[in-house]
Amino acid sequence: MTLSSRHFAATCAVSFSLLSVSSAWAADKLAATDASMLKDIAQANMAEVETGKLALAKSSNAEIKKFAQMMVDEHTKGLADVKTLASAKGTELPDGPDVKHKAVALEFEALSGEMFNSRYVKQAGVGDHEATETLLKKTQADAKDADLKALASKMLPIVQGHLQHARQLVATAEKK
Repeated sequence: MTLSSRHFAATCAVSFSLLSVSSAWAADKLAATDASMLKDIAQANMAEVETGKLALAKSSNAEIKKFAQMMVDEHTKGLADVKTLASAKGTELPDGPDVKHKAVALEFEALSGEMFNSRYVKQAGVGDHEATETLLKKTQADAKDADLKALASKMLPIVQGHLQHARQLVATAEKK
């Protein structure tokens, strides 16, 4: 083998290895719709953590505080899982709640007492968890990425448990 043919063979080998690395990296990137679903899941977790912290500060109801602490703890863990997946897939997540969730937080900040408790449980507890349940089911059904589907499957029973708990809090409050 001549020097030029060895050089050509080495160049081909390096080029091939670079192509295979870049295609493997591209395979790890999420499709746009999957990335969007992951960002939505992140937003849902961020919102629950923020409203949970607000409920811990504003509510004097022991059951609401217990629920809020569970929201902070479990959605912080969920957000950590989302961040891990996003990092592995090269997806940039928002660094805080979106405009819609910020508006809800402002609304909650203006409320107090039973009005706060009622709105928190109905909106953040029931409404937001219904929306997140729908999002996770859609992700399970429509996502192309197996890891994203697995994350949605892992999170769904937790969110359904939160939803059931929130519905019980609403029912208890309505009996009073």
